[in-house]
Amino acid sequence: MENLSRQFIEFALQSGVLKFGDFTMKSGRRSPYFFNSGLFSRGSTLGRLSRFYAQALLAARVAGRVEFDMLFGPAYKGITLAAGTAMALADFGVDVPFSFNRKEAKAHGEGGLIVGAELAGRVLIVDDVITDGAAKRESVELIRAHGAAPCGVLIALDRRERTGADDALSSLSAVAAFEQSFGIPVVAVASLQDLMEFIDSDAPTAAALRPHRQAMLEYRRRYGA
Repeated sequence: MENLSRQFIEFALQSGVLKFGDFTMKSGRRSPYFFNSGLFSRGSTLGRLSRFYAQALLAARVAGRVEFDMLFGPAYKGITLAAGTAMALADFGVDVPFSFNRKEAKAHGEGGLIVGAELAGRVLIVDDVITDGAAKRESVELIRAHGAAPCGVLIALDRRERTGADDALSSLSAVAAFEQSFGIPVVAVASLQDLMEFIDSDAPTAAALRPHRQAMLEYRRRYGA
């Protein structure tokens, strides 16, 4: 497991953002773990999260996976994530513009759906996770409608999980299906595989997670891609 992913998982555990137990997801599935990025709700945790995002993005750029000219945050969670990542990137010497969208167009003042920099060039979408990919598809369409080119998506956690009903599961994970549909990469700070490796690691915090290991394996066998 890459050191950055391991550090991120430890950070998510310490922040209470990553929890283990029995959780009913929006899809109706019962999951042995839950990642709630909305709990990164302090300046200190948002700052650290933004640095993880920036480091993962810069590593992907060095590896030749993605090139970008600006960031875009889909409302609502993506707004703070894109702004925070832009600030963290600037600290690393990469100063790029960012923007985000409103849920409804503003009829007065500057008007329109977009707040911040004009969408132009290669636009990287910043959000927390990809579940069914619908929200990211809307972002892709919005960016293209403004004459810019969506170049990738940056998320915190790739669950590597197939979508659909239990009797009609997709063959690909939500992330893989999105990449295949739009031909743009998804960069994740950590993935389900990283999480499983962390549970089996010698990290001091990993021991407390071992009782959940079997449930994690069974969930991955059932829904994993």
